[in-house]
Formats: sequence, structure tokens, C-alpha cells
Amino acid sequence: MATASFAPLSHVFSRLSHISSSKSATSILPHSSPFKNSPNQLTLRREFLKGLALAPLIFISEEALPAHAREVEVGSYLPPSPSDPSFVLFKASPKDTPALRAGNVQPYQFVLPPTWKQTRVANILSGNYCQPKCAEPWVEVKFEDENQGKVQVVASPLIRLTNKPNASIEDIGSPEKLIASLGPFVTGNTYDSDELLETSVEKLGDQTYYKYVLETPFALTGSHNLAKATAKGNSVVLFVASANDKQWQASQKTLKAMLDSFQV
Repeated sequence: MATASFAPLSHVFSRLSHISSSKSATSILPHSSPFKNSPNQLTLRREFLKGLALAPLIFISEEALPAHAREVEVGSYLPPSPSDPSFVLFKASPKDTPALRAGNVQPYQFVLPPTWKQTRVANILSGNYCQPKCAEPWVEVKFEDENQGKVQVVASPLIRLTNKPNASIEDIGSPEKLIASLGPFVTGNTYDSDELLETSVEKLGDQTYYKYVLETPFALTGSHNLAKATAKGNSVVLFVASANDKQWQASQKTLKAMLDSFQV
């Protein structure tokens, strides 16, 4: 649950404390009426009562977060990857995201280094407010490491890309057509076809994946982006690995290994 915008309780208490310690605020004038309040006192009272009323939302918001989205190293709770013990394996389940609980996204998995941390996804980006019938893409999960980069899984309702029910990714179109629609969700702002350096198609069992290498100097996510997408059920699922120039030099092999491991 997203926390509403309001004056923090600490701010209210700080102002109350300041006034209680001020002579001008604590002095009672001989002829002042006890039934009148100054504008400053009324403002403080409103902030204080508003803070008390919203305090339960703060605690509910924290408790509603997935247990693992608390910025601790994933190696402390995820198992080693069977294919490479230097990584850990993340397998998404219904307890992880609203879309998985609603059945709009099929379970997915990927590996990541044990030192990475899962970060919170803002409620407005998570699709929590619109499940099970979201019209726009949403962010499923996010992980990051300040020295290596970040990854996220983005899901888009299939109907946004095609009218064909249960369409495969090939039914939607070419790799270039798909990234033209989902590119802004890779970069965090805009997408230009000139930023696409490489595309490829990968088959894993019955599932087809489109893979992308992008150089995105103006992207909010980072100047280097890798992406991998597939369609299954009601959605297209997109895995994005991002890095700035410094992170890319040190970790491009790691990010590519994470991208390659992604499957639905």
C-alpha cells in the first residue's frame, strides 16, 4: 500500500516541542479567552490529528511488503543456483506479486549474485491497484547492486499488444515491433530505434524469447540495457538488466548471465 502524502509524525512532534519550549507560545495572556485558538495552534492541531489518523497506514504499508523486499542480500534467503553455485536462484511465486496472485502472470525465474538486494516496487507501479484487469504494463520485481547495476521484471497485458487470446510472442510480431512498443519500459522514459544494437531469438522448450542489446545514453535506467521478452497466458513478460557506464565495464558478463537465465 502506498503511503499517502502528509506531514510526518516526527515533523509534527518536533513543531509541538518547539512551541512548548518557546515563551511566546506557552505564555497565557491575562485577558485572552481560553476558547480561542491562534491560527498557528489550529494548524498544529490539524497536523497532529492527521498524523495520528494516518499512522496505522504507515505500519500497514510496511507489513504489506513482501518479506524478501526489505533490502537484505538475497544470498541470505535464496538457494544457490543448481547450474552455477556462484549465483542464487529467484523463483517468483504468488506471494511475491499481485499479478502472480491474480493469475495474470505465469511464474518466472532467474539467477542473480548473492550480494544483490531486492528493492521495493512503488504501489502505483506494481499493478496492485488494477489487478486483475490492468490496461498498462507494471513492474513485478526489482533487484539491484550499486556496483553492478539493476534488474527488473515488467509485465504487459497481452491485449495491449494483440487481440489474439493466448498469443505467442511470434503472433505479436517481430523483435523490432515488440521493442518499439515496450522500449519505454526498458529505458524508463523514451525509446529510439537507433538505440537498438542487436536482436536475437531463443527457443527454450516450447517457449520463444526475444533478446535485445541496447545502448541508451538518455535512459533513466542506465546507458546500457539488456532485455529478454516472452509471451505466455495473458501477458508479455520482459526482463530488463540495466547499468551505467562504470557498472557496465565491471559487470556486463554478470548481467548477461542473469539475462540468459531468465525463463517463464
